[in-house]
Amino acid sequence: MILENLKGLIVIDEIHHAPELFKALRVLVDQKKERKFLVLGSASQALLKQSSETLAGRITYVEMTPFHMGEVDSTEQLLVRGGFPLSYLAKTDQISAAWRKSNIKTFLERDIPSLGFQISPHNIRRFWTMLAHYHEQLFNSSEIGSSLGINYKTAQSYLDILESTFMVRRLTPWIANIKKRQVKAPKIYPSDSGILHSFLGILTYNDLLGHPKLGAAWEGFAMEQVIRSLRADHESCFYWRTQNGAELDLIILDEGKLRGFEFKFSSKPTLTKSLHSALTDLSLTDITVIVPGAETYPIHEKVKIFGIEAL
Repeated sequence: MILENLKGLIVIDEIHHAPELFKALRVLVDQKKERKFLVLGSASQALLKQSSETLAGRITYVEMTPFHMGEVDSTEQLLVRGGFPLSYLAKTDQISAAWRKSNIKTFLERDIPSLGFQISPHNIRRFWTMLAHYHEQLFNSSEIGSSLGINYKTAQSYLDILESTFMVRRLTPWIANIKKRQVKAPKIYPSDSGILHSFLGILTYNDLLGHPKLGAAWEGFAMEQVIRSLRADHESCFYWRTQNGAELDLIILDEGKLRGFEFKFSSKPTLTKSLHSALTDLSLTDITVIVPGAETYPIHEKVKIFGIEAL
């Protein structure tokens, strides 16, 4: 094999086109010669599972996420355009929107099939568009499937594909040991705000300010910033909601402690009934309410307002 004769740092790109290489890499790594491998490619959950099973104890993963706030100089631009580099860095909002439109098309028509998913690009585009309008809401596969003329199992499989390719975040519920009836369906969030805005037809920051999805768009955007800032695992992130309407947008299980987060596009949020309920019913270390700006101040001994710029 060619790789066996190489030394130093060996870079293998587009590994998703040749996943059978993982077995060969296991043999090469175990030889413990003077070489290291940097393996790059478009990840899916299936590919990650295959690599972890084949290279158990021999591999470390680095997820290359889109830009986050620590890497850019404009929160408004990041919110509107999202974090994909060519979208964020475009000279104009129009060029950014055109790039995202093209990227969505390429992802559906080329990337998804290359990862082994055989599905109609038209059908999953319709489903993805529907998810954008359900952003921040509970996922009901039967309801969405009925709207699209597909069964609930197909709708579930489409969600699995978009989640496994990191385009959608599925937030599972935190079920507390309390007597209140709690919601058990997952919530869904398209992961990148720019991609979300492409499906919603939002081009500029002013467009967003006048859009009925402003609050939901802010929640999804701010949530991603918090999760990435805290480097929280997917399995450590939850939301909480009761049948009578009390809810908390995000709970992160951090070293055995529960940290609560709420996201409000408001300059002066208050201590709501939902926050009171969360403090009463959940064993939270604290609750942080993320708002635009940079101002930070407490409104309760366990609740503080935190301007997102302070992240």
